[in-house]
Amino acid sequence: MTDAQETAADSSLRTTGGAPPDDGGSSVTGAPDSEPGPEPIPLLEPREGIPSVVADEEALAEVIAAFAAGSGPVAVDAERASGYRYGQRAYLVQLRREGAGTALIDPVACPDLSGFGEALSGVEWVLHAATQDLPCLREIGMMPTHLFDTELAGRLAGFPRVGLGAMVEGVLGFVLEKGHSAVDWSTRPLPEPWLRYAALDVELLVDLRDALEKELDRQGKLEWAQQEFDAIASAPPPEPRKDPWRRTSGMHKVRRRRQLAVVRELWQTRDRIAQRRDVSPGKVLSDAAIVEAALSLPANVHALAALNGFGHRMGRRQLEQWQAAVDRAKVLPDTQLPQPGQPVTGPPPPRAWADKDPAAAARLSAARAGVSALAERLNMPQENLITPDTVRRVCWEPPNVVSAESVGAALEGYGARPWQVGLVTSVLVAALAA
Repeated sequence: MTDAQETAADSSLRTTGGAPPDDGGSSVTGAPDSEPGPEPIPLLEPREGIPSVVADEEALAEVIAAFAAGSGPVAVDAERASGYRYGQRAYLVQLRREGAGTALIDPVACPDLSGFGEALSGVEWVLHAATQDLPCLREIGMMPTHLFDTELAGRLAGFPRVGLGAMVEGVLGFVLEKGHSAVDWSTRPLPEPWLRYAALDVELLVDLRDALEKELDRQGKLEWAQQEFDAIASAPPPEPRKDPWRRTSGMHKVRRRRQLAVVRELWQTRDRIAQRRDVSPGKVLSDAAIVEAALSLPANVHALAALNGFGHRMGRRQLEQWQAAVDRAKVLPDTQLPQPGQPVTGPPPPRAWADKDPAAAARLSAARAGVSALAERLNMPQENLITPDTVRRVCWEPPNVVSAESVGAALEGYGARPWQVGLVTSVLVAALAA
């Protein structure tokens, strides 16, 4: 039993931070809701101290061997430099396993961490909000075959707050250090307080996993969670986003096709510069400035410099490159101008259903009410019970013959897991037949 497990056992698992409502059985709180838990304990230092950052191949080989010789699940986390650097690459990887301790690895100095995948083949990886970290871990060769997502587990178990700090405090009774999550993790060398914060992020992750597994099992949801975890681990990398420039903040103000072309040209120019300089695109030119230029269609550099986001501390050469992008958009033939809006591949927005198809709107209303009631009974968010997009698609184009078999097959076709199909099918059959 680890230190955290002993503390958790002594305190009967804390209530601070909010646990699922007690349904009459024993829960992770281990105490009636009316009785406040003991004061949470600040977690100030990793139990073995702050490990040295692994930054060469020899040290990496030693760490991989140590983790291969360890036992039980491995806690994994990654720190990115969002808002500072281009892309979402990892700048620090943290791991912890029983018998191996904690490791902090510099993936810039050691860009190939595929050795961990080989050494930990078949081992369960414990992550918090796995879908956020898996893309950057995949880039450096770290791909789990089995995982446990403590954030998703918390959602399925009905916790109202599922951030790592809230979960550790609410379940295990410890307060994690805050304040370094949004720093520039590409900084070298990394300051000691940041390294302490990073090490503590994986300090209790396996303990949290164990407690949540017991709670899910108590609620009869453990198999559901395992199906979700398997789906995350086996999911292919997401397809590149089509027309990412359309996600520019403030795009709702841009209506004319020529203005859309300006947004596209400025966005693509900014992206090339940001990638070349390895900085966040927002540090090159703000979304607000792009939209301002699109709406104004400046005739020259002087007019561009008068717009918000361009005049302050921007040199002549920079202004000229942005004006050149505007000018390219202004001379495009009409056939090359982007169309307003994005191609719709699914049902129309629900607000339009009443006019387009009143029967479908009635089906959707009934389905939403049924799913909401079921999610409330199961004490979990609706979107974890079944995705809203899946509900919309089934209601917009229901099977020709509505039955448990046809609706279940439709749900499977949209990616619903077996546990979701088993729970939601009857609700949707009733809504589609109403």
